[in-house]
Amino acid sequence: MASGTKSKGANTPKGKSGSVNKARRSSAVGSARKAKPWGMIIGLIAIVALAAGVFTYALMTVHDKEKWVVSEDNQDPSTNIEGVFREKYEAGQHVQATQRVAYDHSPPLGGPHDGVWADCQGTVYPKAVRTENMVHALEHGSVWIAYNPDKIKGKDLNALRAKVEGQPYMLMSPWPNLDKPISLQSWGHQLKLSKADDPRIDEFIKSLRENQYQNPEPGGRCDTQDTGFDVTNPPPFVAEKPDPKDPNTVTMDGKGAQDAAAEEQSGMSPTGGATPPASDGATPPASDGATPPASDGASAPATQPSQ
Repeated sequence: MASGTKSKGANTPKGKSGSVNKARRSSAVGSARKAKPWGMIIGLIAIVALAAGVFTYALMTVHDKEKWVVSEDNQDPSTNIEGVFREKYEAGQHVQATQRVAYDHSPPLGGPHDGVWADCQGTVYPKAVRTENMVHALEHGSVWIAYNPDKIKGKDLNALRAKVEGQPYMLMSPWPNLDKPISLQSWGHQLKLSKADDPRIDEFIKSLRENQYQNPEPGGRCDTQDTGFDVTNPPPFVAEKPDPKDPNTVTMDGKGAQDAAAEEQSGMSPTGGATPPASDGATPPASDGATPPASDGASAPATQPSQ
């Protein structure tokens, strides 16, 4: 080697190269330690979010079902239903078959009524029935589905019928010239709708059928055996409004009606099987395909039923 020529790396202090390599290795290890397992973290977040979503959905589903459960704390679940009309009526006011009630709503949702109720054992009437008998069924805790026979037909009629047939405390009948396609009645409650698939129909039924807090006589009889009411040939509907000057017209305040308790004590016979006031001769048309309620045979002589 020539004099004065420095060897490569001659000025590098001894041990410095090893220190640099060690530092580099330490840095690499530190970087590895600092790297986060993002894939795992994202996966855990997704699992937590999914679990939270499932829990929230389950909670909302349970809450939604509880909205329609009748209880001491939830005495009128129908307050959760948009469009329900409410009116308070005095119960236990009976009229005779020769009398008519000047109801304040069409169809009515309460008020004076015939001493005998219309059969409400999941009964689908093909023709309109005397109003005063239908209202008495409401007093016992029934839900009455009335429909306009000119607007509800075919599959819509079948959809409504399926909600009634075989169901206790349910009855259904056409209501000629109804201002809406469908009208639901429970005692003191009414909901008018346009479509047979409206979810509020089921909500109304769940909220008010056999509701012990909203119906005057919940659990009252729905069969009409030994009452004089013939399910296959019920008293017909009268379309004309009663004449307020007629002495047989009973007003909504109960003037002209009999107290149900006093009537029962006196042994007065029920009036459901008697001949109702004559109409103008026009019988409301039968609905298209509605199945008449089944008969249990000939009607027995009228006796005073329990209320």
